[in-house]
Amino acid sequence: LSLAIQRYASEHVAESTVSVVDLPSDEMKGRIIGREGRNIRSFELATGIDLIIDDTPGAVIVSGFDPVRREVARQSLETLIHDGRIHPGRIEEVVAKTAKEMDVRIREMGEHACLDLGLQSVDKMMYYYVGRLHYRTSYGQNLLKHSMEVAGVAAVIAAELGLDTRLARRCGFFHDIGKAADHEMDGPHAVIGGRLCRKYGENDTVINAVAGHHQDVEAATPYTFIVSAADAVSASRPGARRESVQSYVERLENLEQIADGFDGVEKSFAIQAGREIRVLVNHTLVSDAEAAVLAEEVSRRIEGELEYPGQIKVMVIREIRATAIAH
Repeated sequence: LSLAIQRYASEHVAESTVSVVDLPSDEMKGRIIGREGRNIRSFELATGIDLIIDDTPGAVIVSGFDPVRREVARQSLETLIHDGRIHPGRIEEVVAKTAKEMDVRIREMGEHACLDLGLQSVDKMMYYYVGRLHYRTSYGQNLLKHSMEVAGVAAVIAAELGLDTRLARRCGFFHDIGKAADHEMDGPHAVIGGRLCRKYGENDTVINAVAGHHQDVEAATPYTFIVSAADAVSASRPGARRESVQSYVERLENLEQIADGFDGVEKSFAIQAGREIRVLVNHTLVSDAEAAVLAEEVSRRIEGELEYPGQIKVMVIREIRATAIAH
């Protein structure tokens, strides 16, 4: 695993929830707003996205948590600005046209991603779901980039283990395909992804790796474990994912409070962005055997009380110091 991490290098950056559209002049802001705000209301209603027009010179901010809708809104606004005709009827026309073009672009993006990875015999409908991953995020991490990264890491791990790198790459690439499905499909994203892979002709190894990478179904091949490991590697890269400062601080504080609540604990430190906690115990109150038990008890308490991505390592440290003075 360490060799795979070192051998595979990729860009990793959290995605934003806003897009910025440049304006030719600040006079355009008034035209976008329209008489009594009718244009901006029509635009927001048609796109489901917020337009933020403030004192920022030469720019309008498109804000929304759905990346697909935000991209449709951004492109529509750029078209309207370039065209110059901005009124409710024209806005609805441009947004509808842009949405149709977006579907075509999503399929093309999915096809190009599959070709870049050398994946063959992929059903055309899978291209659509793959393309949608570009407009989905997990903790701010772009899911298409994440999937390509997992595919690369999985292939390297498979190579180190003497397994089929092409199959590992395919399993890793499709592992989060269930996150591209609409809300009509019920169940965890891994299980949904497994159903999609079965529906569109993927083999049993890929289906099991996709459905089982979060232990929703029992792993049947080594590739399922490889995908789980590669997924964790990609998600834990510094800067790959993002959470608000407040929730980040609260999560680390709660982690330390749980450990500090056990008898014999002197202090604890949450490190590695909350992915590891080191618990220092009093050696006169906690024996070596009790330290191992304490580690299990702390981990179980964390599992029962906290929600967190990935896993948290609990390390109990029992230190003995013997001091003598020579005269």
